[in-house]
Amino acid sequence: MRRLILMRHAKSDWGHVGLEDHDRPLNKRGKAAAKALGAWLRQARYVPDQVICSSAERTGQTLLGLDLPAQTELAFTRTLYLAEAEEMRAVLSGATAQSVLMIGHNPGIADMAERLVAIAPDHPRFLDYPTGATLVVDFDIKGWNEIGWHIGQPIDFIIPRELA
Repeated sequence: MRRLILMRHAKSDWGHVGLEDHDRPLNKRGKAAAKALGAWLRQARYVPDQVICSSAERTGQTLLGLDLPAQTELAFTRTLYLAEAEEMRAVLSGATAQSVLMIGHNPGIADMAERLVAIAPDHPRFLDYPTGATLVVDFDIKGWNEIGWHIGQPIDFIIPRELA
């Protein structure tokens, strides 16, 4: 059994004129959302063993705000920056831990979430996957190289607004 926690970065700040998109930080609401999501992960016992995170500033700040245990294995990759679902799945296929958190961007992350699950969670925001949206999904596979579309069993789905 393998568990994926698929998270879109928290709300970013658009107020920095001339800043490259890759370098945009979180805004105040995004930083608060990341902390709330981290508390939710710990409370629900969804803390991952490994994190694969886009190299963008806003995804890194989201990860930092989660306040995961120091021993959590971290990997940052430019490949996840604005990646499409197939690219994200290819990156995930190289994961080694039982429980993996992947932090990325829309529209790829929303597409990946929809394609991974056998049945979509009954949530009005699942398909548009707003900032901070987080899906917890289990797979009956031995290794991440076996990851396929429409085989995951959704366990939980939340958006930061529900944690306020």
